[in-house]
Amino acid sequence: MSGESTWIWWTAAVAAGILLLLGLYLWRKGRPFATGDVFRASRLSGSNHLFPTQVLITPTSVVHYTPQWFGREEQTIHMAHVSSVTIDTGLLFSDVRIETSGGSNPIRCHGHRKQDAVRMQALIERHQTDYYRRSTQVPPASPPPLTASGNQKLTS
Repeated sequence: MSGESTWIWWTAAVAAGILLLLGLYLWRKGRPFATGDVFRASRLSGSNHLFPTQVLITPTSVVHYTPQWFGREEQTIHMAHVSSVTIDTGLLFSDVRIETSGGSNPIRCHGHRKQDAVRMQALIERHQTDYYRRSTQVPPASPPPLTASGNQKLTS
């Protein structure tokens, strides 16, 4: 091999290595960021090609997570502050908007599969129902304190 063809092979090998590392980095950034009910947008949808948006729904909050080249952007809304969930279904993908009652910006995520969008809405509604059901239950009344003789102190 001549010196020029060796140089071309080395350049191609370095370029392939860089592309492989870039692909691994993008794949790693696109993995679910937490365990549980995480919904990832499709990489085929607009603005999700490199870093797909993810939504985590827990019994207490909704977390909107967007990875970036360096770091991430996260927005968290407590389940008590979610006022509505709107699904806008397109030809291929659905957009989900989660409105808040606290005055902050709504969570807007684009490019979810329709079944994921419907599941997100159902989970939020179920967690809100459970949250408000727990908060309206009255705890049992505690018995009156005991006196020095061991009898219960009667209060009027």
